Formats: sequence, structure tokens, C-alpha cells
Amino acid sequence: MPPRKKRHAKTGKSKKKPLLWTLAIILLLIIGGAIYYFTTIYTELGSMSNTENSPFKDAETVDVDTPEPPKWEGTEPVNILLMGVDARGVKKGEIPRSDTMLVASLDPVKKKISVFSILRDTYVPIPDHGEKRINSAIIYGPNTAMQTVSDLLGIPIQYYVYTDFQGFIKLVDAVGGVDYEVEKDMVYKTIADGPEYDIDLKKGYQHLDGNKALQYVRFRHDATSDFTRTERQRAFLKVVADKLIQTTSIIKLPNILSQVTPYIETNLTVNDMWKLATVGYDSTIGGSEQIPPMDLLKEETTSDGSQVIGIRSENKLREFVQDTLIGPEPTPTPSTLPETTSNSNTSGTK
Repeated sequence: MPPRKKRHAKTGKSKKKPLLWTLAIILLLIIGGAIYYFTTIYTELGSMSNTENSPFKDAETVDVDTPEPPKWEGTEPVNILLMGVDARGVKKGEIPRSDTMLVASLDPVKKKISVFSILRDTYVPIPDHGEKRINSAIIYGPNTAMQTVSDLLGIPIQYYVYTDFQGFIKLVDAVGGVDYEVEKDMVYKTIADGPEYDIDLKKGYQHLDGNKALQYVRFRHDATSDFTRTERQRAFLKVVADKLIQTTSIIKLPNILSQVTPYIETNLTVNDMWKLATVGYDSTIGGSEQIPPMDLLKEETTSDGSQVIGIRSENKLREFVQDTLIGPEPTPTPSTLPETTSNSNTSGTK
């Protein structure tokens, strides 16, 4: 009997050892995976702020002094200038004019996001460079662009995000494309730009990948040109944001970031990005408006004969912006992908 007891004790000890080692290995794998996961995200976010390959690095016209943006505590409203550029035909060292300019205003207290899309032909004073179309502000650097937009809207612009066509394509593809109602046939072809920039979409509900989505938001070759294009861009970006929030698990985030970061530059720090992501996931879209609104814009002709968009009253424009920001609390809506509104039936691009 004693030998049998000793054998049992030995066997029990030998069974415990592999179990403990297995648990230890699993724990190490989990910890290692978590470290790798968050390191990957941190690296990808940080690369957006890397100025080593900045498109503004070698441009002589860019802001000489580039002050750090104010520290954001994550509780006060923050305004971000989003600029999409068309870099076709731009020489090395040159900065393309912005094809799209939007301002996203996030209020973490109200959990509300307001979006303003600025008509690119709006004629405004650009600090130290006279009056020009607002889409040319970026060629003097991101800080000049932010100051120009801040002066126009009457609100501080703390951050900017700068991307090109490829960044938009990669973002849409990274979320798996979107199902969307194209409100009419959209066709535009040009020999000068090459077939890769042709626009050829048919009316109807369909799946849009990155390339088709870019065609949709670029189209402006109809009677109302940039007016309904900006409306369409706001509506489409909301759908992309909705899908990102609804279908993207945290596990997929590193892959999405790796797809888009090579095409994005921003002055947001990694910590600010984390804070903004938290605000964005908990917020709903409030106002979504065109700048200047139809009742405040006027068509003008510059001294060289160019057609531009003027503003009837700068004070009323700023009041309009404040009214939009202070507007009623957004009502949470079911997590469904909305169709475009019936009045979004025009638009275009280069």
C-alpha cells in the first residue's frame, strides 16, 4: 500500500506540471498578442503625424513657423479641417489645391458631430496672401489653411487631416465598401486625365468599392456642379462612418489603419486620436451644412474675369455656423445605412 500511495503522488505531480506550463504559455501568448496589437495601432497612428515624408516639407511657400496645436483635454469642443486633394499633374515639391474641404466639429459633452463642407470656389482673404479661392489656402501650408477657415467660420480650427484620392479609396476598401443608392446616372470622361479617372456610374442601389465611391463623391458635371457635390460628400461620408462604427471590431483596426496611414498627414497626436475615436464612437451627426449656405452666397467676377463665390454677410455666416453648432441635440437613429435624400441629385469633379 505505501508504494502505491507514493506512485499516485508522483503521478499527480507530473500531471500538474504540463497543465501549469500550458496555462503559462497561453497567458504569455495573450499578453504578447495584446502588446503587439496596441503597439501596431500606436505605430500606425503615430505615422500619420510623421513629418519626414510630409508633402509640405520641401515647399518654399509653406508656413515658416509651425506652432504646436493647443492641448486638447477631451472635454471642450474641437474642430478639425479635413482636406482631400487631387494630386494629378502636380510636380514634385508642389502642393495641390484642395479638391474637398470639410470641417468636423465634435462636442464631447453633447456627443454631437457637426459637419460643414466649404465650396472650393469661395473667395476669401488668405492671411498674408490676399483674396483667393479658399481651395488655394493649403498651398501656403496647413496652418494658413486652418487660419483661413477659422476666419471664415468664426470658430477655432485646432487640427487638420490631409489626404489624397488614394487615401479615400483605401479607407472605403478597408471597411469592405458600402451599399449605396446612386441617385442618377453619372458619366464623365476626359482624354487629358486618363481612363483611371473616368466616372461611369449607373443609377440604383449598388455596392461601391473604393474606386466607385471616389467616382461618386467627385462627380460635379451637371447643372448644380459643386453645390450638390458637397451635399453628396457629406451624406456619403456619414454612411462610411456609420459602417466603420457598426461593423469594425477592434481586432480589425490595425489592418484598417495600415491601409490608410500612408496617405494621411495630420497634426493630431496619438493621444488626441484615441480621445477623438472615443468621442466619435459615442456621438451622432447633428448639423450637416454647406458653406456658404445658399441664401448667403453670391456669384462674383474677379479682376481677371474668373467666376468665384462671394459671401453676402460674414457676420451672418458666422451666426449660421453658431446656430448649427448650438442646434438641437441629435436624436439617435437605428444602425442602418441611410439612402441619399431626394434632393441630392446632382454633382461632379475633375
